Amino acid sequence: MERTAVLEHNAETKLICYHCGDECADASICINEKTFCCNGCKTVFEILSANNLCNYYSIDQNPGITRKNPSVRNYDFLDDTDLKNKLVEFTDGKTTSITFSIPQMHCSSCIWILENLNRLESGIIISKVNFLQKKLFVRFSESETSIKKIVERLDSIGYEPIFNLEEKDEHKIKSDYKKLYYKIGIAGFAFGNIMLLSFPEYLSSGINEMPELKRIFSYINVLLALPVFFYCSSDYFISSYKGLKNKIINLDVPLALGIAVLFFRSVYEIVTNTGAGYMDSLAGLLLFLLSGKLFQSKTYETLNFERNYKSFFPIAVTIKKDSGETTIPVEKIKPGSRIIVHSGELIPADAVLIKGTANIDYSFVTGESAPVLIKNGEMIFAGGKQTGSVIELEIVKEVNQSYLTQLWNHQAFAKNDESVITSLANSISKYFTPAILLISIITGIFWWFAASPANAFNAATAILIVACPCALAMSTPFTLGNALRILGRNKFYLKNTHVIEKIASIDTIVFDKTGTITENGSAEIIFEGEDLSGREKSLIKSAVRNSTHPLSKSIYEWLKNVEVIPADHYEEETGKGIHAVIDGEELKIGSADFCGSIKTENGGDYTTKVYLSFDRKARGCFKIANKYREGLHELISSLDKNYNFAILSGDNEGEKENLKKFFGKEDDLYFRQSPHDKLNFINKLRQNGKKVLMIGDGLNDAGALKQSDVGISITDNINNFSPSSDGILDSNSFAKLADFISFSITGKKIIVISFILSFLYNAAGLFFAIQNLLTPIIAAILMPLSSISVVLFTTLAVNFIAKRKGLI
Repeated sequence: MERTAVLEHNAETKLICYHCGDECADASICINEKTFCCNGCKTVFEILSANNLCNYYSIDQNPGITRKNPSVRNYDFLDDTDLKNKLVEFTDGKTTSITFSIPQMHCSSCIWILENLNRLESGIIISKVNFLQKKLFVRFSESETSIKKIVERLDSIGYEPIFNLEEKDEHKIKSDYKKLYYKIGIAGFAFGNIMLLSFPEYLSSGINEMPELKRIFSYINVLLALPVFFYCSSDYFISSYKGLKNKIINLDVPLALGIAVLFFRSVYEIVTNTGAGYMDSLAGLLLFLLSGKLFQSKTYETLNFERNYKSFFPIAVTIKKDSGETTIPVEKIKPGSRIIVHSGELIPADAVLIKGTANIDYSFVTGESAPVLIKNGEMIFAGGKQTGSVIELEIVKEVNQSYLTQLWNHQAFAKNDESVITSLANSISKYFTPAILLISIITGIFWWFAASPANAFNAATAILIVACPCALAMSTPFTLGNALRILGRNKFYLKNTHVIEKIASIDTIVFDKTGTITENGSAEIIFEGEDLSGREKSLIKSAVRNSTHPLSKSIYEWLKNVEVIPADHYEEETGKGIHAVIDGEELKIGSADFCGSIKTENGGDYTTKVYLSFDRKARGCFKIANKYREGLHELISSLDKNYNFAILSGDNEGEKENLKKFFGKEDDLYFRQSPHDKLNFINKLRQNGKKVLMIGDGLNDAGALKQSDVGISITDNINNFSPSSDGILDSNSFAKLADFISFSITGKKIIVISFILSFLYNAAGLFFAIQNLLTPIIAAILMPLSSISVVLFTTLAVNFIAKRKGLI
């Protein structure tokens, strides 16, 4: 009654929604004299009313959530197959299960609505609620509905799910470790107790006096070994089965065979009373194998964490604040942040277009470069690149560095050459396991006839275990992974470990000029031509604001206290210039040919020229005096003895004399190079047998970066780089390039040494096993110890070299 009185009083002045309390535009949506602002509120009321759940409205005045204003969130991304695979918990192609996080649920009415979703969305088989955790479990038919449709239905009735993939990934990792810890615990428990029950056998005391007790202890050992065999070793058998099913003999096959032989041989001996069995060896073997697996997994996790989440991309984003625009590191942007994206810049996280015209190039995601036109309010996904004028976005999801890393390693940008070390490892792996199986069989046969079946069993099983090339398999990823982490801490970020190997093999270094060996934002500028009016300066600044080219940014910084006007049309032609229409006026900024201007002679230090035209009439040019990066002279001097150099510049020869001071030979300097010329130049070097490292700014050099053996994109607090590049170098670390190259060469040498050590471990183990000097349990102890020793050696060696070079 009190609620009705309140509503009647309010109704005298305005119409109030019975469900959510918002003001209604009119009384067109009405049921039993109850007015609603939208059909969403009306639908919820109808469901509650039909099931006598209107006590929902006694909780609070207008407790519902309005759906009058459509959500800016677009759910098309839920049709993405990869994303659906991450979200779903089960699917067989016909029926799918998924769990949603629904923070809005707050009472029994909410529970009833969510558990009766099948009345609202056909295709939902069942929906169950975990109220305490605010979780909704849904099972649905793929042929009748989809995740997208279910989420849209939930959103329409006020229960928008919250997705947190990182939480799911973390939960999966924790679950995997939990299982591994359980297995180690069970194996350790069984190992200790089996050894305790086997002490009379070890000491040969009381065996003849109490044979019944010995038999009881043996059967207890079998019982203790059952969970070790069927649970703790299950991963090895599953991996072996999957490999053999696909006609692949993987490294788990000999381990699984050794475990099976130990178990069944022991059961046979105990049942037939012909021996005590080897259940202690079996439990000990699994304990040490699983402990080594945990060590390996933990180390990999540490390296992956460093790689994926600690500023993998040395880029910043421009964010909008009340006081204007500023830049922050990309990993610090949060949902709700407003960011400014210029032409050629990467979209770092899923966002909604707020202002501007977005032409998004998704080649970084799909490999297809055809731009997609996005309208205001629509979603733009991480990895897209803006190809038009400046746009303003609102971030809706945190940056996922591992996702961007995955995109960077997309097959579309892969180079066809293969790592020498990887190729060698793959070649060895094809023959390694069959060879070990053959050696084990031959050794077993030899000892069967030379000594006894027990000796044959020991020797054959020890070979299967000790020959496992874990140290060999771990040496390369741990060495290169550690090197990758150290380089990343020094703001040199590589696509993958393979790049380190390729850097170690280069003999020629090619530099782009503008923005690569010259500093951005430090240039001196003068304008030569008719004086520019305030409006003309405003038009120029508005045009160059959209570009991330170093010269555009220099001109933008030079035009201070000038108003910026949104561009009606913007187009940037790589290697030529900018064509824009702003406030009805057309202007071009770029090369003389592009702007229809007459080239002027160089004078003094102002050697770089950017020409300008308004409405196809030449107005003059900006003359720019470049400032070279600090440490360039020392860098070239340190590399000069071992490497050939070349400079590729799109500018004229005005900088020739300055560049000769650094690089010496005039023959190594190439000017007026278009992007196509740069690509052809790199291609010609490679055809002549050169191993080429290309360093550019990622703008005009995308083709050359991809064509080179190693392509490095240098960046100055901007989020544009070519996905074709193999690495990103922060401009502040440019002077360390010689140390990075030297460190990569040393890292490759450490891998070779670790390969030799691993081989010696395996050879020594095989030798002693063939001589029947190793028991299976000793082999199980030696195997993880060899892996640990190799990992420790590579880690200490890499860190020592890095410290000597000042990288840590």
